[in-house]
Amino acid sequence: MAVEINSEKMVRDVIVVGASAGGFHAVIDLLARLPAELPAFIGIVIHRGAASTSNWSTSLGRKTKLTVVEPANGDRLKRGVVYIAPGDCHMTFESGRIHLDGEPKEHYTRPAVDPLFGSAARAYGPRVVGVVLSGGGHDGMLGLLDITHAGGLSLAQKISEAEHHSMPAFSIAHDHVSAALSVDELGDALVRLTRGEAVSVRDAEAPSSDAKRQAS
Repeated sequence: MAVEINSEKMVRDVIVVGASAGGFHAVIDLLARLPAELPAFIGIVIHRGAASTSNWSTSLGRKTKLTVVEPANGDRLKRGVVYIAPGDCHMTFESGRIHLDGEPKEHYTRPAVDPLFGSAARAYGPRVVGVVLSGGGHDGMLGLLDITHAGGLSLAQKISEAEHHSMPAFSIAHDHVSAALSVDELGDALVRLTRGEAVSVRDAEAPSSDAKRQAS
């Protein structure tokens, strides 16, 4: 069955991505599919230990034409830039800027996906596309619900492709995401959504029954 996403042809120019175990390479593959002139800004949370001092923007930046940074608190959000949450900080969007804080861990981790997703939904409403990639646990599920309730779109990586399926499975099962796609398909869809185009996908709801079993 073919399903059309963004049939209203609204520009979706705020992208937020969450990942955990197995998600680092999925993020690399996703960013590699996005053009330098992408008319959007992107916030990404990948679970990492509090002691992590690696600057992941360098590793991720080698594989994409976009600018990738680990931001400082208060940095202004700019189109064409990918913001990677630093270690041991929650990252949120507030008043057109990055906000970093040391609030309590969520889902046993800091940074967590839900704070970023929820802040994007509050700040930008229907302009937001949320994407959940490979990972364990269910971080991102509630944040995707916030995005959906604010009029945005929610997407997930196909369970069959995700190295660790729990995060996308929970999102598919409990949020009824707009589509569950491969990383290649996600990249193509994001480009079109930032241009305000409708996207037709096949079998968008096919993983739902499987997801419910795997997320139970």
